[in-house]
Amino acid sequence: MLTKFQNHIEQNFLQLKDKKLLLAVSGGVDSMVLLNLFYKLRFDICIVHCNFQLRGKESDADEMLVREICQDSYIPYFIESFDTLEFANENKLSIQLAARKLRYDWFQELLSLGFDYVLTAHHLDDNVETFLINFTRGTGLEGLTGIPAQNGNIIRPLLPFSREEIENYALENKIQWREDSSNASDKYFRNKLRHNIVPTLKELNTGFLDSFQNTLNHLQQVESLVNDASKLVFEKVVEEKENQLEIHLKPLIEFQNYKAYLYQWLKNYGFSAWNDIYDLVEAQSGKQVFSETHILLKDREKLILSERNEINKSEVFIIESIESKVNIPLKLRFCKAVNIFETVSNCIFVDESKIKFPLTIRKWQEGDYFYPSGMNGKKKLSKYFKDEKYSLLDKENQWLLCSEDQIIWVIGKRADNRFINKETTQNSIKIVLEE
Repeated sequence: MLTKFQNHIEQNFLQLKDKKLLLAVSGGVDSMVLLNLFYKLRFDICIVHCNFQLRGKESDADEMLVREICQDSYIPYFIESFDTLEFANENKLSIQLAARKLRYDWFQELLSLGFDYVLTAHHLDDNVETFLINFTRGTGLEGLTGIPAQNGNIIRPLLPFSREEIENYALENKIQWREDSSNASDKYFRNKLRHNIVPTLKELNTGFLDSFQNTLNHLQQVESLVNDASKLVFEKVVEEKENQLEIHLKPLIEFQNYKAYLYQWLKNYGFSAWNDIYDLVEAQSGKQVFSETHILLKDREKLILSERNEINKSEVFIIESIESKVNIPLKLRFCKAVNIFETVSNCIFVDESKIKFPLTIRKWQEGDYFYPSGMNGKKKLSKYFKDEKYSLLDKENQWLLCSEDQIIWVIGKRADNRFINKETTQNSIKIVLEE
């Protein structure tokens, strides 16, 4: 296995040469073999071990084994203990998800100390189990392409090797390891698959793992084709703006499989109600679908994706004086104007005698009107939005600067003619919208 592993590294992970590597070692057979292989190949390694304090004395014994191996072999190491149960309860996570988050967050902290990659001991049987978990729970194509061999600075060099190969190597080389007693329990879904389903599949097909690996390779190729097609169609029908995406529906629905494209583009924004999203294509304007972080809105002939704004529409923000620092809901800077220039979208000059503190920042309301600079007379804000081709989201996200409820500025867009500097202005205030 050592020769096979060395060839695998040279063919697929040549970037590891002369790099500083963190090896995640739990004390189980997989990670102890990973340690042994990289040690024998003389890589620059440092061991990281997480004690999740979930199995009492067993967890401490795992830590002790890793510590002793590192000390005996003069391998540098980091060991960290976590109160995983408390973290899971505080963050409303399952034990498995809590441990995963704690582990990988810590790894990223350690990488900042000058290390290049974190290596974990996931292997071929882990890949089978992950595939079956995703398959039984329902997933898109990406859930059937297996654990990635590399994800950023996380690398999994044992993925082509089976659990049987790894255990045989450990026995042949008299490698010490510890068995996790929780692996024997069928309490967890993964263990049920490991103990009951996977052995049956191997019994039905003695070459099951090879067949599985071939299937994964085919699926990964298909995923690559899907991603290529998705990018090409995205360029044709999606317009990227400052903080939102606009998906134009007329060109989109010319593609028979347009739902698949919507899934590809939106899957990373936390959505789960896919039928509701697909129904938006034919829905009336104003219909919305929410994820925890984003809104997808039907607006005439397009779908608009934007981040959720948690500020209440009726909320009003007070500006007490010209010295006030305004950072919420947006950044405004006030100062006395010495040199007066022409009003632009992110900066206006107003007559100090015309405004009265405290000023307010608020959202628009039905019936609002103002006197747009550069025009004669007043205009309803709803009419202004329509003329400027505001989307429903644009209207929801627009803030107004007001004095005694009279609009001074449609912030970032248009000033009110009643307040901007005139020839008779004696004292001027400069108001700047900052990024």
